[in-house]
Amino acid sequence: MAEEAKSKGNAAFSSGDYAAAITHFTEAINLSPTNHILYSNRSAAYASLHRYAEALSDAKKTVELKPDWSKGYSRLGAAHMGLSQYREATDAYKKGLEIDPNNETLKSGLADASRPRGPSSNPFVEAFQGEEMWAKLTADPGTRVYLQQPDFVKTMKEIQKNPNNLNLYMKDKRVMQALGVLLNVKFGGAKGEDTEMREAESTTLEPVKKAEPEPEAMELTEEEREKKERKEKAKKEKEQGNAAYKKKEFEKAIEHYSKAMELDDEDISYLTNRAAVYLEMGKYEECIQDCDKAVERGRELRFDFKMIAKALTRKGYALVKMAKCSRDFEPAIETFHKALTEHRNPDTLKKLNDAEKAKKELEQQEYFDPKIAEEEREKGNEFFKELKYPEAVKHYSEAIKRNPKDVRAYSNRAACYTKLGALPEGLKDAEKCIELDSSFIKGYSRKGAIQFFMKKYDKAMETYQEGLKHDPKNQEMLDGVRRCVEQINKANRGDLTPEELKERQAKAMQDPEVQNILSDPVMRQVLVDFQENPKAAQEHMKNPMVMNKIQKLVSAGIVQVR
Repeated sequence: MAEEAKSKGNAAFSSGDYAAAITHFTEAINLSPTNHILYSNRSAAYASLHRYAEALSDAKKTVELKPDWSKGYSRLGAAHMGLSQYREATDAYKKGLEIDPNNETLKSGLADASRPRGPSSNPFVEAFQGEEMWAKLTADPGTRVYLQQPDFVKTMKEIQKNPNNLNLYMKDKRVMQALGVLLNVKFGGAKGEDTEMREAESTTLEPVKKAEPEPEAMELTEEEREKKERKEKAKKEKEQGNAAYKKKEFEKAIEHYSKAMELDDEDISYLTNRAAVYLEMGKYEECIQDCDKAVERGRELRFDFKMIAKALTRKGYALVKMAKCSRDFEPAIETFHKALTEHRNPDTLKKLNDAEKAKKELEQQEYFDPKIAEEEREKGNEFFKELKYPEAVKHYSEAIKRNPKDVRAYSNRAACYTKLGALPEGLKDAEKCIELDSSFIKGYSRKGAIQFFMKKYDKAMETYQEGLKHDPKNQEMLDGVRRCVEQINKANRGDLTPEELKERQAKAMQDPEVQNILSDPVMRQVLVDFQENPKAAQEHMKNPMVMNKIQKLVSAGIVQVR
């Protein structure tokens, strides 16, 4: 249990979360109060937060538990330095050098503690003062490259202006490296028990980065060191796998990702990357298996929800590729929904919409059966003859599902809807007839009749006239035009009651075309001229466009001709 808490502390320290590191090291100390390494690690964490009094207390405990360990005196000296206790720091570094005369960290610490200082000097303040800071950073190969980075230069200027700001940038490894150069302190672990902690692995596809020094060294067990080495090797295998994937060398990519997984089973990106390769190769079963493992392992490790969503999306896409019928899309759609609950990604949403659309199209294809459609239509005809219109609608609807291209089923259902008084539904079916077959004359007949019943006589006349273009001698179309003319003329003769006229005009005002004509300033002036200026009205009548609009208003009952 103590080792587990220690490992968590080391990881938190490496990521720059020193407060969490202190919590974990404290837990480990409570479980193993005589372990000198735990006190040493917590001392380093305290020092990183400038809590030097606590750092000093832990350093003293470290030396007390293991007086022959040079690292304890390094911690002790660093804590005294933070408290500006330079004489005590000098003594601590000297004692450490008596144990390990070649320790570079102790040597540099002693040199810094021994240099002359004024009564109020502070090594951190002095380190950032004057042009000497820039000269040191330029001279050092490690920090020279940072001076070409504007954000680093800006950060250093802010710290130079107010050294107390240093605490704000403790997680920036460039700043910590610069601090080491300025204080002549080598941040990093000595050989032996006290080994340097490196940053945790990244799950993104990034090139291998050069190791950077940590603010302080942590002590690792042999098991922890081996684990880190395995992670580094796994990362290299992953990079090689990425390179092979980009070259479409899929077998090599799978080999590298598989090796990475053997080395490190705590990074699900190796699984999701291998799943991507299987997907490209058309090995969908293998892809799905890797995605399932990634989701399961990711939840165990509390991995980033975005990575879980990525694995689920990849699985869903593999299921889509395997789909052969509409039902096969159901698990894919369910998987995409699960991915969206983890992370609402636009790519996942698009894949979901595509899958749902493909499923619907397949369902229609699978349900398509012209023979059954004709049988259902005939059943509908029988119920229609028996005046059982709801039952007839049911069978006509089934016929449409079985054969969506049959205009007769739409026409028959439109007739049923008309009988039931469901005029908007009937109009929709009649328009569908014309959409499917513009030469189907019955479609115009159905549509014109419904518009007539809706008292949209001008619209009904337009429909009948359109039908006559396809069959100029069709008696049903001719009768429809005659009825519409009679109704329009009836209004013009003043044969309508005030209530009927008002109702007709109200319906006409709902027509967008009528609304546009009446809102046109030019047409408003034309209407005024027809009432007040006969000479101007005669000129307007020579304009075909104006006369068409006037005729529209007359047909709609808005304008009456006496």
